[in-house]
Amino acid sequence: MERLNKKISKAVDRPVKVLQFGEGNFLRAFVDYMFDVTNEKTDFNGGVVIIKPIEFGSLDRFHEQECQYTLQLRGYENGEAKKDTRIITSIVDAVAAIEDYEKYASYAKMDSVRFVVSNTTEAGIVFDETDDFNACPPKTYPGKLTKLLFERYEHFNGAMDKGLVLIPCELIADNGLNLKKCIFQFIDLWNLGDAFKNWVEEACSFCSTLVDRIVPGYPRDEAAAMCEEFGYEDQLIDTAELFGLWVIESDKDLDALKAELPFDKAGVPVVFTKDHHPYKERKVRILNGSHTSFVLASYLAGNDLVKESMDDAVIRKYMEETLFDEVIPTLSLPESECKEFANAVIERFLNPFIKHKLLDISLNSVSKWEARCMPSFLGYVNKFNKLPKYLTFSMAALMSFYSTQKDGEVNGGYCLIGERNGEEYSIRDDRFVLDFFKENSSKDAKEFAQAYLSNTKFFGGEDLSKIDGLVDTIAAYITDIRTRGMRAVVEDLVK
Repeated sequence: MERLNKKISKAVDRPVKVLQFGEGNFLRAFVDYMFDVTNEKTDFNGGVVIIKPIEFGSLDRFHEQECQYTLQLRGYENGEAKKDTRIITSIVDAVAAIEDYEKYASYAKMDSVRFVVSNTTEAGIVFDETDDFNACPPKTYPGKLTKLLFERYEHFNGAMDKGLVLIPCELIADNGLNLKKCIFQFIDLWNLGDAFKNWVEEACSFCSTLVDRIVPGYPRDEAAAMCEEFGYEDQLIDTAELFGLWVIESDKDLDALKAELPFDKAGVPVVFTKDHHPYKERKVRILNGSHTSFVLASYLAGNDLVKESMDDAVIRKYMEETLFDEVIPTLSLPESECKEFANAVIERFLNPFIKHKLLDISLNSVSKWEARCMPSFLGYVNKFNKLPKYLTFSMAALMSFYSTQKDGEVNGGYCLIGERNGEEYSIRDDRFVLDFFKENSSKDAKEFAQAYLSNTKFFGGEDLSKIDGLVDTIAAYITDIRTRGMRAVVEDLVK
């Protein structure tokens, strides 16, 4: 069977307009899909170059398939099962920023480039004063972007019409503003000058965004049958739910951005707004927060998928009571709107087409808990002057999931190796996070809880150990989990 290529997809050559930091399943099922449909239905005519910003991982499959892949959206619409399959042709190249730096850097000087999108996880938009401008490339994402912008600025002699529109998709508050802040910190750290800083301020635009689509990714168990159905081999098949929402807030002229990005004319689910915060709070704390609060407990209780978790009466009660009793009461939006959205989220979790692996969701859980669950946790404590049962327990579940002294490697990157009922699993997070758990997770439960909760790096500068009763409560949960196992403890928790 022939491997998918441009001849099969009938891809047309398009000028590169979008640089995309990240090659993962989400961006391919969301951003690249949006641009693909927009190319088809409007005169946007823009190609995407995906950039692998980190060392581990490989782009070989992209090159072997000329960056073509099949996306299948699956779910229920008006009560009926629906599948929407299309070959995505919007990606025109894939380059590794570290292994092929010269080619990567050349895109900074390409006249047609206008947009930068990214999804480097919640831990990606950070300022690190040890980052080096002379590195090829710098190690952090904002560092890479600062150097790329500087090289573009110098190449075009500071031309104001050569600025870029930056559209980060990371799930952190005000992601566009935070990315801009990091870039300005690097400009000062590296003494790149006021003229360049003014160019970034005036010529570039930083959009804060919200993204929403559940993306299970490569359908390992179905891939062979799907390829038979397609009539070609595809090692990059991506799957996602039908639902999608991209909310984009511009810090410049909103109408001008809509004209440059004609998503509305393409009919894709994109909302341009002057304030993305109401959408963000609702989505991050209900959808993503529920994921992060229950998946690690569910995995250690014996489940592997979100749908499997929802079919587990104990875990489903855990998830629903977290949402309705602890998260929604802390939100600023009207309760009726929040409950309506929460019920829609539950329906999405029940989608039988979506085989969303809990271990995939577990990636970078420490920073995810801070971004997705901590606002609800602190909001509940402040509003009710007591600890929320489930959100508190979710921290103990996270700590239990990360508890191991065994390390290893996955996809070329360092990880820890946990164990569930004699079965090993990979724990993937930033190295400093993994180092903490390797050093501390074997300690007495109270000492472990004190060390974790007082580590301000994990909680945006907050010392959660100061919250009355939290250390003792977490320690008691961990002791119980160590003694009786996750399943027994969760069963008692939901009674």
